[in-house]
Amino acid sequence: MPDVKHFDEAEALAAVEQLFWRRGSAATGIQDVVAATGLSRSSLYNAFGGKDALYAAAARRYLEHRSRPMFDQLAADGRGLAAVRAFFDKLLRLRLSGEYAGWGCMMANANTESPPDAVRAVLSEHHAVLRDSLAAALTVAQGNGELRAGTEVEGAAELLTLLAYAINLRSRSGATRAQLKAAVNAALTALGT
Repeated sequence: MPDVKHFDEAEALAAVEQLFWRRGSAATGIQDVVAATGLSRSSLYNAFGGKDALYAAAARRYLEHRSRPMFDQLAADGRGLAAVRAFFDKLLRLRLSGEYAGWGCMMANANTESPPDAVRAVLSEHHAVLRDSLAAALTVAQGNGELRAGTEVEGAAELLTLLAYAINLRSRSGATRAQLKAAVNAALTALGT
């Protein structure tokens, strides 16, 4: 007779995502996961596999539920540099106020650890989707004549991607809104005409 699951996997994964996001993988033991979900070790292992597989599933959930919607909105915005500025304004709001203030970004945080290969694949995808979304907005900006002559869109998108990761990390260590906003303003001013 097959084993019947008596818990909601999506709900459990949401709790695990928040645990890894807030604490990171290195500081999170399987007993922490058991405590956060209320599930037994065997239920966790049967549903998700070991800790590395669980971390990868949590990272995938973060990408799909938190990051990708924001990146897709940026790519489809159509306002050029105004879209990029709005993206960074929203990022600052998310990182500095509300329920998850001071947590940074799960993906940026994971980049500071030595993640397993399955998580590295999600990190690479996250980076690519963010970079491509910024490149889409910068391509519009270039078409609108908003970028400085000679600006290479792909390189500028990579620079802004790295800035987003830096904002996520610095927001965890107490950087102020004014400090982070100054960096965004400097980057966008350097790109603009």
